[in-house]
Amino acid sequence: MNNKIKLAVAGAVLSAASAANAGIIIPAGEWTIDINGNVNAFANFQDIDKNDYSNAGCVTCVNEDSNGEDRNQGIGTGLLPSWLGFTGTTRQNDLDVSFTISFQPGVSENSWHGDGSNATGKVNSSFLNRQTFVTFGDKSWGTVKLGKDLGIYAGNAILNDMTLLGVGAGGAGSGAAGNTTLGGIGTGYQYAAWKGQITYTTPNMNGFQAKVGIFNPNAFDQDSIGATYQDRFGVEGQVEYSWTGDVSGKVWASGASYDITSGKSGTSASDADATISAWDIGAAVTYGNLGLVGYYYDGSGNGITALGLNGITSVDGDYKKRDGDGGYVQATYVIPTGTKLGFSYGVSNLDRYSGEAANATTIDSQERWTVGAYHPLTKHLNLVAEYSDVQNEGHNDLKNEYDTLSLGAILFF
Repeated sequence: MNNKIKLAVAGAVLSAASAANAGIIIPAGEWTIDINGNVNAFANFQDIDKNDYSNAGCVTCVNEDSNGEDRNQGIGTGLLPSWLGFTGTTRQNDLDVSFTISFQPGVSENSWHGDGSNATGKVNSSFLNRQTFVTFGDKSWGTVKLGKDLGIYAGNAILNDMTLLGVGAGGAGSGAAGNTTLGGIGTGYQYAAWKGQITYTTPNMNGFQAKVGIFNPNAFDQDSIGATYQDRFGVEGQVEYSWTGDVSGKVWASGASYDITSGKSGTSASDADATISAWDIGAAVTYGNLGLVGYYYDGSGNGITALGLNGITSVDGDYKKRDGDGGYVQATYVIPTGTKLGFSYGVSNLDRYSGEAANATTIDSQERWTVGAYHPLTKHLNLVAEYSDVQNEGHNDLKNEYDTLSLGAILFF
């Protein structure tokens, strides 16, 4: 991914206010307002090769419809939803202060009137609100963020995924698409998600930077556990080192810990407690026109696709944990026309809990490979062509396989 595109992607996802990543700048008294975002749409052509496996825990599965149709076409948004963000920055009382609010309207729809719902209850063109946060700090001691933004754990995994400019997995036609596709989520890394948080980030110390935060613990109500309220906040953190030169890049490691508790402490034999934990490590290196990414994650009770999804289940009044791991490798190269060509392979695995049947219907693995071409038609407009093959398999050896061809464009501003 070239620097201009990478800055645009990072800006659209994180709305980082900086001169290098400026959108539409408007001076407003003591404030500077940055209006930024993207618009994208893709035509998706999908072919389902194998339809043996169907399970609610397989988020990356796509099955035939009720009439047995195994081909699907439609127009939809890619992995990165269309985006409209507003960031305001100012300097007051020796503090850098900013706010960010963003909205994500969708292209995908599946209703006769095109407004987001139909007789079957499908709501595919919903309006998202992924960011609402304030920051304050100084380059001498760091920055504090309060509000809703991308999570820390697995955040770098999605930011370095080439399919962020395209579709990747889950690129179904309008009949199955939501406001976004999956890209490499669930086939190489877990979803960082958009979470309420209070996070501290250190200043950049010669390339080294760290961040740590407390997060909304969420319900993690998998398999009808009913554990809506939690005893503590979630905790996530990351360390990162970046460098420049002929060979530039960064290496990072991040982690997360959430506690799941059910019942009144010390008053019932059916009290259950489990800790969801996960960690990852990755590297992204650029040498000339060549870009390489390597990433791996592992955890306990962390499940698959999203942190905690299918990671905890209740058995005989106790919690059992399903552990997940996976990773992806990616190579991209910019040819003389400016077109970036890329290949990515990723896999996510989910273990059975201790004592779970060997032929359980839970998902075992979700695997994907993608080839893509990303051409900067103008400074802000990129044409995208991708082909992805996704293979899912349950512990019962049943399989779900499909491939998707995606053609479209993404405009950053």
